[in-house]
Amino acid sequence: MFDISFYKDKKVFITGHTGFKGSWLCKMLANAGAEVTGYSLKPPTEPSLFEIADIASDVHSVTGDVRNYNEMKAAFDEAQPEIVFHLAAQPIVRDSYKNPAYTYETNVMGTVNILECVRSSSCVKSFLNVTTDKVYLNKEWAWGYRENEELDGYDPYSNSKSCSELVTHSYKNSFFSDGRTAVSTARAGNVIGGGDFANDRIIPDCIRAAQKNEDIIVRNPYSTRPYQHVLEPLYAYMMIAAGQYINGDVSGWYNVGPDDSDCFQTGALVDLFVKKWGGGLRWIDRYDGGPHEANFLKLDCSKLKAVFGWKPRWNLEKAVEKVAEWSKCWISGGDVRACMDRQIEEFLKEDN
Repeated sequence: MFDISFYKDKKVFITGHTGFKGSWLCKMLANAGAEVTGYSLKPPTEPSLFEIADIASDVHSVTGDVRNYNEMKAAFDEAQPEIVFHLAAQPIVRDSYKNPAYTYETNVMGTVNILECVRSSSCVKSFLNVTTDKVYLNKEWAWGYRENEELDGYDPYSNSKSCSELVTHSYKNSFFSDGRTAVSTARAGNVIGGGDFANDRIIPDCIRAAQKNEDIIVRNPYSTRPYQHVLEPLYAYMMIAAGQYINGDVSGWYNVGPDDSDCFQTGALVDLFVKKWGGGLRWIDRYDGGPHEANFLKLDCSKLKAVFGWKPRWNLEKAVEKVAEWSKCWISGGDVRACMDRQIEEFLKEDN
């Protein structure tokens, strides 16, 4: 399997590094010895993992908006990266209904802008655009979507990420067909992990309720999603970007998700959280008639397994256990940086 020590002394540029996934990715890359520059807005939540875990001490952090090409180009040119991870996005489905224009500006033009930075450079050997499982035209069928299925997300968030995929495909065909820069996208399922404080996400809602000793409110307990610990897709992203750095022939479009056994209904996920947290927590079903969200969605990850020999390391029970472990460390005033380091080390050592 892939060894993250590949990244030692590599120059890496990350958009969206102050977010939940971006913060964990920065920590993994810094631990591997990479020279990381992050470009992002200020952390999107209060509190934020980026600040709690002092991720700024691990990277060169630049505050900026991916919609501002000139600002991003200046940070990019100074960094001279070999590898680029594009994570910056407006990532919340419900927020995309409230502010669709901002969602498209960020998720589509942000992708155009970072690809323009790559196109005008001669330093980048590997580019990975992180999208979502929601890019697919969801037909609510029982089997997993494959990378050759139709892209057409329903809501503004999902659709803008479909557009981000198509932008990436066009740039790859139009400007990088000579092989000078390997280009891929990674479509990940729902992630959970310590330090996610976002609104309208089930595990953060569970943590907030547990902290206040209140009942957990579940909007849609019967929706089925592929849930995985955040370290799973981040490891896969690092593996894909490194793999195509070495051999551009493996570049392409990849699903990153758990095995079928970890596609859970939301209510079952909350049951698992309650079990791992303890203390007599309860949850209640309170459908609020909100905007359209898919009821059933899962991924077929055969391609990633075939090309890279990849498979998930932590099942959902282990993932929820690690969420509870980190969250209790934070609530009790413990050393969350050390907790992150321990979880990363344990994940990487997992027998696979």
